Amino acid sequence: MPSLKDLRLRITSVKSTRKITSAMKMVAASKLRRAQTAAEAARPFAERMERMLGTLAGAMAGQAGAPAMLTGTGSDQVHLIVPVTADRGLCGGFNSSITRSTRLLTAELLKQGKKVVILPVGRKGREALRRDYGHLMIEGFDNLGRKGITFPEADQVATRITQMFANGEFDVCTVVYNRFVSAISQNVTRQQLIPFPVPAQSETVDASARAVYEFEPGEAEILAEILPRNLAIQLFRSMLESQASEQGARMTAMDNATRNAGDMINALAIKYNRSRQAQITKELIEIISGAEAL
Repeated sequence: MPSLKDLRLRITSVKSTRKITSAMKMVAASKLRRAQTAAEAARPFAERMERMLGTLAGAMAGQAGAPAMLTGTGSDQVHLIVPVTADRGLCGGFNSSITRSTRLLTAELLKQGKKVVILPVGRKGREALRRDYGHLMIEGFDNLGRKGITFPEADQVATRITQMFANGEFDVCTVVYNRFVSAISQNVTRQQLIPFPVPAQSETVDASARAVYEFEPGEAEILAEILPRNLAIQLFRSMLESQASEQGARMTAMDNATRNAGDMINALAIKYNRSRQAQITKELIEIISGAEAL
């Protein structure tokens, strides 16, 4: 049974932990407000860009001269997976959900006889996946968005992916990230970036019902500019969603930790009071017994 001194030290330690988790909760709540605003502001443009390219992809399906980023290389043997995680922990299951989805996707592709390359964005994802798939990983990106995700940082990742695709290092690129829903809910999302996925409705709509586009100066020049830009925009959106999800998950985790610390303090205080009362009772019995003996 622990002594009264041990219980006092334990209560003091848990109180210090509660102060830390409470402060981290408030900091995460402050960052969440900004990150959520940025993620929600990026959604309309990214979704509109995706919808426009979906219409173009459906209209240009099967035509000669279409860029490879739109139609693909004609093969799907080599897959590039881009898991977007955080550089820090203490955010509940935020990082583990991404690494779990990445492991499942990698195992599924390897079982099908495909080749997999992993480009991690975020230190926690790289460290977690290194144990099982270190031989499939290439140098990724860390320390992005320390003061908030910016478009140049997303464009840096997009440029690396574009160069790899131009060099023929992969056929299909998929990003895995947490889509922000609320502070207590984040959805793991897999989004194919290269080749651009043609929406299912484009295959069923009659050709006469599709919009007719006239390109100037030409399709190749315009799409050569739009497709890499769309890649950067979709990555930017996924990184903003991931950052908002991280802060929401951290705020929830620190709130739970603060409550658990409070419950532990109450339990330790009850145990301390009972032990103290038992010790006092024992001392009184010893005094009374000694007095009677005299």
